[in-house]
Amino acid sequence: MPIDQGIISMQSLTSGPNALKNVDLSQPSVARVYDYYLGGSSNWAVDREFADRVLEAFPLFRDIAVANRSFHHRVVHDLARRGIRQFLDVGAGIPREGSTHRMADEVVPDCRVVYVDNEPVAVAHAEILVDEEGDPDRHAVVNGDLREPDRLWRDVYATGIIDPEQPVALLMIAVLHVHQPGKDGSDIWEQSVARYRELLPQGSYLALSHLTGDGVPPEIKAKLGQLKKMYDDSGNKVICRRRDQICALLGNFEPLDPGMVWAPEWRPWGTPTRDGFATSNASAIWAGVARKQ
Repeated sequence: MPIDQGIISMQSLTSGPNALKNVDLSQPSVARVYDYYLGGSSNWAVDREFADRVLEAFPLFRDIAVANRSFHHRVVHDLARRGIRQFLDVGAGIPREGSTHRMADEVVPDCRVVYVDNEPVAVAHAEILVDEEGDPDRHAVVNGDLREPDRLWRDVYATGIIDPEQPVALLMIAVLHVHQPGKDGSDIWEQSVARYRELLPQGSYLALSHLTGDGVPPEIKAKLGQLKKMYDDSGNKVICRRRDQICALLGNFEPLDPGMVWAPEWRPWGTPTRDGFATSNASAIWAGVARKQ
């Protein structure tokens, strides 16, 4: 059974001898809610109830999630064609149809992929996916926190999957707009990403996408304000940053054409499309990829 059709019994994750002891069902999980938006079954009632309330208030948000996922797919294809054979997917969430290793293997069947997340269900599903259809010599899962770059990097290299002497594609897709608090509670997203840029070998790529209210149509901006309040109230604080703040995360890396653009506009497959949006900026996602020289 494909993983996105429920290869793990959700009940088994909270009961029985192999149950995950740290699955928090007191509030919705960003990863599990995102899975629900994309049509997955790796979620609980608390996630579905929250997601349905979001979609009732902002029906377009499901299309925004799909557009973000489509950007992810195009990035992996593009970088594999450029010769990248190593992918580090940080904040990977719950693997579904079109996961990073599947997309990479469509281009070159020898790419290596390490998935990283710290949400228990996401990690469990990624491990099952790798066990069921992956190659232990090329695929691995790390339970790690993006706020701890050096520790995460050590754990990734400890898998033996990633060669530290070769370029890596670091994917940070739809993860940085989730509040990343440090020990003092302040958001340390900029410091964390800056350290990842330092750690990446020469010739590596950084790909990211980020929710934004900057440049979107007025009616979408109003909906995003409502969305932010819903997520913040659920215990999952979201920060919609400006385009210049998101561009700054690429540091002095060289952006790939077409630069930082709306997600549907980043190297669309076939005929350019807005993924069903009336205008590209209705996607509310800035997306870009850059190379370390």
